[in-house]
Amino acid sequence: MPALAAGSNGTIDLVYGIGDSIMFSESSDMGQSFSPPLVIDVVPGLYSYATRGPQIAVSKNGLIVTACTSKGNIISYYKTNGKWQKGSLINDIADVAPEGLMDLSADGNRAFAVWLDIRGNHKNKIVGARSDDGGKTWLRNQIIYTSPDSVVCGCCKPSVNVQGQNIYIMFRNWMNGNRDLYLIRSNDGGASFADAQKLGNGNWKLDACPMDGGGLAVDENGKVETVWRRKDTVYSDVPGARETGLGKGRNCTVATIKNKFFYAWSESSKIKLLTPDGNSEILGNGMLPVLIPVNNNHIICTWENDKQIHAAVIQL
Repeated sequence: MPALAAGSNGTIDLVYGIGDSIMFSESSDMGQSFSPPLVIDVVPGLYSYATRGPQIAVSKNGLIVTACTSKGNIISYYKTNGKWQKGSLINDIADVAPEGLMDLSADGNRAFAVWLDIRGNHKNKIVGARSDDGGKTWLRNQIIYTSPDSVVCGCCKPSVNVQGQNIYIMFRNWMNGNRDLYLIRSNDGGASFADAQKLGNGNWKLDACPMDGGGLAVDENGKVETVWRRKDTVYSDVPGARETGLGKGRNCTVATIKNKFFYAWSESSKIKLLTPDGNSEILGNGMLPVLIPVNNNHIICTWENDKQIHAAVIQL
């Protein structure tokens, strides 16, 4: 699964895994073409499939990449003077992230990573860590959420979005047999977090894991938009409001430009895009789409199909 970040100089940066190799590529023409991939590092036991691949974000200090290993450790990298360097290990207790499900976001000097963690009792919980130096070092880990009903959903990727002092974390919980999405917020840079808020009015009682964590975006006015799957339907939801059905599918993603939201998801092995005016189109065959804004007029969607990465640029 590819991960994307828009650079401050107009580039689009892409990272993904092939076997044990963390791969990086860059576009300087708004996603029309990408540079030949280069290897950031070779990591034995690298997670590189099913939303468990490397993540990327852009801080004021430059590019940051994180990657999980099958042993449960999270490695960070940062780019300086055109070269990739290895940062400190993000998890401060060894081997606590064996699911390999994590996310990364950055804004200004602040970067925040969030992941599923089994420390203490071998049950998955939401744990995070902050970096203030572009991924070189990471502060002490924080246990952000522990489910009162034993565990959070163990096979769904959490999402994180950093906007200044505000940090938003979305994850799939497991409460009373229901695998519903929840949102947690911090307004002090991650020093503290409010109580978890359930998203949507419905429930999904499921004795299995859907392996589908959804997506999260925040517009210029601070409006939070979430997108996630319940049963066979993709929903959008503003926290505290009733959810809206968007269509049939799974593996959904959302991005915002000029306070308007774009959505994409997999439907019958095809990538479907829904624009702010309600129009939809099929971008191609595949799964696991990722959307990010390129500038104030364009958005890019990447996805995976037959072990190849595809991309489409959409104009607002």
